[in-house]
Amino acid sequence: MEKQYQLLFDAIENCKDTILEAERYIWQHPEVGYREWNTHAFMKEHFTSLGYEVHEAGDIPGFYADIDTGREGPKLGIFAEMDALLIPDHPECDKETGAVHACAHHCQCAAMIGLATALKTEGALDGLSGSIRLFVVPAEEGIELSYRLDLIKKGVLHFIGGKQEFMWRGYLDGVDIGMMVHTGSKGLFCEVGGNGFVCKKQTFVGKASHGAAPSGGLNALYAATNALSAANAVREQFSGDNRFRFHPIITKGGEAVNVIPAEVVVESFVRGGNMQQVLKANERINRAFAGSAAALGCRLIIEDQIGAAPRIEDKNLRLAFKEVGKLLFNEDEINIERPWTPGCTDMGDISAVMPSVIAYVGCSSIPGHTNRFVVEDAYTACVVNAKLQAGWIAYLLENNAEYAKKVIAEKEVPYASIKEYFDDAKKLSFNGDAVTYNDDGSINILYK
Repeated sequence: MEKQYQLLFDAIENCKDTILEAERYIWQHPEVGYREWNTHAFMKEHFTSLGYEVHEAGDIPGFYADIDTGREGPKLGIFAEMDALLIPDHPECDKETGAVHACAHHCQCAAMIGLATALKTEGALDGLSGSIRLFVVPAEEGIELSYRLDLIKKGVLHFIGGKQEFMWRGYLDGVDIGMMVHTGSKGLFCEVGGNGFVCKKQTFVGKASHGAAPSGGLNALYAATNALSAANAVREQFSGDNRFRFHPIITKGGEAVNVIPAEVVVESFVRGGNMQQVLKANERINRAFAGSAAALGCRLIIEDQIGAAPRIEDKNLRLAFKEVGKLLFNEDEINIERPWTPGCTDMGDISAVMPSVIAYVGCSSIPGHTNRFVVEDAYTACVVNAKLQAGWIAYLLENNAEYAKKVIAEKEVPYASIKEYFDDAKKLSFNGDAVTYNDDGSINILYK
């Protein structure tokens, strides 16, 4: 199979100019989650020109395309993310929207073009068994929560994350194994896992009055700041678990200085290392918020949605990246045992139902998600990335897909089916009035 690996690598090297041009184009045209229509069209044009049949989501950006070896075997799902971040003080952001690819998802799309090209090369699938589904997905970053919740209310979305939404729509049905290659700081590495989270929007509703006569109003901002203090006190109950995170922001704090705020909106994440932990922590945060609203006589409306499940990185799949990585990296540059990260991604939802993995390849010494981030090594981030994915596919599907079958036989995932996962995920969803008042002076508090 060494000849097969070289064939795939050569096919990617031969189209490196196209790959690197794609990296530059998408970097210069950043779009945030569920708004990636230009990137969608750009990627679709490349896929259709290669002869793929593209299955579009339709009312949201994103699509998938299949390629079959013609021999029975498992189906691999390979993902590339399209969305950017909002960092308006980044010097290369879109000046109108503030969007910038400061997490380098554009490199994933460029690499996907290289991979899709290689898999269409004559002889590329020789000796392989099974099939591959290539996913171009929207909305990995958990931003613009209000916009996404509005799409859920309109029935366009069911979940805020693009991979979750694709799962819900059935696009992952029949897929046995999931994989993605992200960008990182240096070399090739995999983590052992990562946190999951619930995303939260809490609206405090008070009563407006003139700032000179505050006794006539109910200050929703005071209710919100009390809630943040109460939530900080709740942190003490999780002090023994360094995977727990809670980080809120106030996205609406009032209309004018001389008006007592009548509506204040807080958005936040609750992160944890397993679904049960996230559920427990989230209920305690909600209770703290509800009690604070009641103390000030304000209403509280809670909108909770699962953001991502905790991520479990399959050991056998990480080992496959190590073996293929030896063809592309120095062995001392490879680490497949990086510690658990508090960071979250909707690849966690994939890992909840099937063996999956994220590998990271170096692209920049500058931290991502910052206003200084740029891609310093586009060749590794995109071209080597594509080669790594192609080699990984060959490693799993060669020899009658022997290694892929081993992965499936030895998988350890928390849910037996996508349906079972979504049934559990619904427990993290809560939408409605958390604090209401009765004429007899009693208060109704509902926090889960």
